[in-house]
Amino acid sequence: MTVRKDSAPHGEGFRQAMAWLHTWAGLIMGWILFAMFLTGTLAFFRPEMTTWMRPELPAQHRVVAADHAADMAQRYLAQHAPDATRWYIDLPSARAPYLSVLYQVPKPAPGTRGFKRVTLDPQTGQEVTARETRGGDFLYRFHFELEIGPPWGRWLASIAGMFMLIAILSGIVTHKKIFKDFFTFRPAKGGQRAWMDGHNALSVLGLPFHLMITFSGLLIFVAMLLPAGINAAYDYPRQYSEERFPGLAPQKAAPGEAPLLPLGKFVTAAQSLWQGGIAGAVIVANPSKPNAIVSVQRSSEEKVSYARNPPSVQFDGVTGKLLKHHEDNGPAVTAADTVIGLHLGFFAQPVLRWLYFIVSLAGTAMVGTGLVLWVVKRRQKSGAAKSQQLSLRLVDGLNAGSIAGFCLAIVVYFCANRLLPVDLPGRALWETRAFFMVWGLSYLYAFVFPRRQWRDLWALAAVGALALPALNAMTTSRHLAASLADGDWVMAGFDLTAWAAAALMGWIAYKAHRAYAGMPKASRTRAAPSSTTATRVHERHEGTSTVRSPVVVTEASCTSNEVTS
Repeated sequence: MTVRKDSAPHGEGFRQAMAWLHTWAGLIMGWILFAMFLTGTLAFFRPEMTTWMRPELPAQHRVVAADHAADMAQRYLAQHAPDATRWYIDLPSARAPYLSVLYQVPKPAPGTRGFKRVTLDPQTGQEVTARETRGGDFLYRFHFELEIGPPWGRWLASIAGMFMLIAILSGIVTHKKIFKDFFTFRPAKGGQRAWMDGHNALSVLGLPFHLMITFSGLLIFVAMLLPAGINAAYDYPRQYSEERFPGLAPQKAAPGEAPLLPLGKFVTAAQSLWQGGIAGAVIVANPSKPNAIVSVQRSSEEKVSYARNPPSVQFDGVTGKLLKHHEDNGPAVTAADTVIGLHLGFFAQPVLRWLYFIVSLAGTAMVGTGLVLWVVKRRQKSGAAKSQQLSLRLVDGLNAGSIAGFCLAIVVYFCANRLLPVDLPGRALWETRAFFMVWGLSYLYAFVFPRRQWRDLWALAAVGALALPALNAMTTSRHLAASLADGDWVMAGFDLTAWAAAALMGWIAYKAHRAYAGMPKASRTRAAPSSTTATRVHERHEGTSTVRSPVVVTEASCTSNEVTS
């Protein structure tokens, strides 16, 4: 692209370069970033989504004491997994009030690691059978692995995060009146101006949050992205992992048998050492053996910092002797863990968690409006060649599938949880298959029916979200009325949020329908201003009467408010 020196005021060169960078950095990874932002937004309520997707679990109106839950887990494991090499116990919390145990059998089948997870009622210790589902964990892991798996999924997500950081920083440089843009929204103007105002307002609304969430997301994978320091300081990478995350060192079980002391006593002792801290998990190595070791880990929901090597207390499982008390990770590690904790938001109480959700949703909309603005802006330019129209149609189809189609796929994922048979083999896999099949079909629909792609996909997503509470009522006993009467705000909150999402997506579908219905058929693929209009726009934004060349307004000749798409 050639930039005319007389088409830009003095001093605009750097800002124009940043505008170009902002545009293309946002577009190239925009489709992936939208999916990452939306799934990350929903992941703030990961435990609640998992609870809704497992309606067979009885409602828990209070959190069972950690020591009692540990004793209930020990009683179950002593009966069903006495010869296991390790027990992993996730204690109940306010957001996940169930008791989850994981154990490893001593001789796993070939090709397997031999782990089995069971959910227990924390009050009685009885096993609770619930439908197979990945629940909110699917969306949570999609957020940073894109269902590709490590390490390639994490690499792709990290690269997208780098592009996001570049787009944010270049967008800040591009905008002269960044705070004025927050209070400027002119939907009546329509077209590019309205989309630009919306994109700017959404960007400025959560700018500190967007910077924090992007940088902290990259920091989570800093060891993967920047391994040079680790390679220089350690002989091999595993040595770093063993020092950074020591946990319970593997050790061979001693011969003979020895009774394990009640786990509840270890939990009580650990919590007294933490002076009111709450236990989040218990790990037992070599249970029922003379060299049994019990490690009690502190909950990650108490502090802003998320310790990947959490504070823990280790005991001799047979004698009860204190073996190790790990508390301080050092100032550098604590600082990094604090930034990571801000990203994850595990510490957030309900009000702050909803603020996280709302601002993150605004970030999702920021990415989405930026993608749409890229197409709208170029359609309004005059003299578009046929090849350019084809590229616009391609990007518009990708936008529709990546934005509206992705939202539809998430709705279908939740619908599949209620529609698939409870005892279907591989049920969790079929839920994710439904998600990807609908997402793929949405791209196909967007390219086959380009004139009504947005309206139809948003309408389908709205209808699906509207039907979710009805499907819940028809397939389970924990419908909205029963949940409200029982004070079960996890189940009721999900249904009410589904209706709110349906209203939002229905409104977007209605706006898309009016936009197309109000345009002549020939204009639905391109709305190009005249050469005179382009000249006036050029004059207005350059702020000078000397620039009167009747040329098409190019990206290089626009100022900040016209080039942030």
